[in-house]
Amino acid sequence: MKALPAVLLLLVASSALAHKPSDSYLAISVERANIAGQWDIALRDLDFAIGLDDSGDGDITWGEVKAHHADITAYALARLKLRSRGADCPAHATEFLVDDHSDGAYSVMRFAAVCPEEVTTLEISYSLFADLDPQHRGLLRLEHGVATRTAIFGPERSIQAFELAKISALTQFLDYGREGVWHIWIGFDHILFLLSLLLPAVLVLEGGRWQAVKRFPPAFWDVFKIVTSFTVAHSITLSLAALGVISLPSRLVESAIATSVVRDLGLPQGALLIALVGFNLGVEVGQLAIVSAFLPIAYALRASWFYRRLVFVGGSIAIAAIAGIWLVERAFNMKIISP
Repeated sequence: MKALPAVLLLLVASSALAHKPSDSYLAISVERANIAGQWDIALRDLDFAIGLDDSGDGDITWGEVKAHHADITAYALARLKLRSRGADCPAHATEFLVDDHSDGAYSVMRFAAVCPEEVTTLEISYSLFADLDPQHRGLLRLEHGVATRTAIFGPERSIQAFELAKISALTQFLDYGREGVWHIWIGFDHILFLLSLLLPAVLVLEGGRWQAVKRFPPAFWDVFKIVTSFTVAHSITLSLAALGVISLPSRLVESAIATSVVRDLGLPQGALLIALVGFNLGVEVGQLAIVSAFLPIAYALRASWFYRRLVFVGGSIAIAAIAGIWLVERAFNMKIISP
């Protein structure tokens, strides 16, 4: 299989840059009937939701954040509900800070709640930005005694219940595996990267012309090896970044979920390993699902004029154009399209 080197290089560069999902980081500690929490929410997301930049100059100052503490509290806590044994555990803000994460400044709201009885099962309802950004995720770190577990909230899992005496590593692994699959499926840039591999996979360059491959298995295995190599490289770089071994500017690398597991969510090493393995395996499963859906159709159409001219040539040009636009957006900090 001979792919398009220029397109691939451009798209690989853009793929790491094009999208940074909207995330918030929710840390909750439970002791008997008492709940203590910290909620880190991106200032850019809060500005979009309720407006923080009063001066309109594009910079959000501490004074502007401080002036909107009541608005932030009302907006955020209305979208976070804590319940135990069927009873509400109303939360109230206790302190406000601002902190820097890998992708910018975050409002830090510390809060407390008291449940009517000792908490054995905690139900959390999370709907922050649900009406504004369907791709937003809430990353939870839940502590009870010496045990720590994580969970991910999104539109498809906005209400979750946690039995504090049964914090399961398997559940955490599956949560992050699911998120790895979703990370690929909602990542338009990742999908275009895969398509740039898949489009020429059923063709071979012979005598200066693209010819249809004769057999399906070699084409599939060529793609499988490249996709898996990408997953391995992706896993290594994300793991090194999450462990703090390497540190690259967010303008150059923005694969947010795994990179921020330890830095922004604060997981202990054991939980980190489970999360990283689950997430990276999910990425591989998500990619292979796309390959399995597209490649048989491409193979069936490979000899047709429709595939060679419209799908292959037209698709390659479109991918290169979009990748080029993303690269310009990142290089010059400007917005042309929204992936």
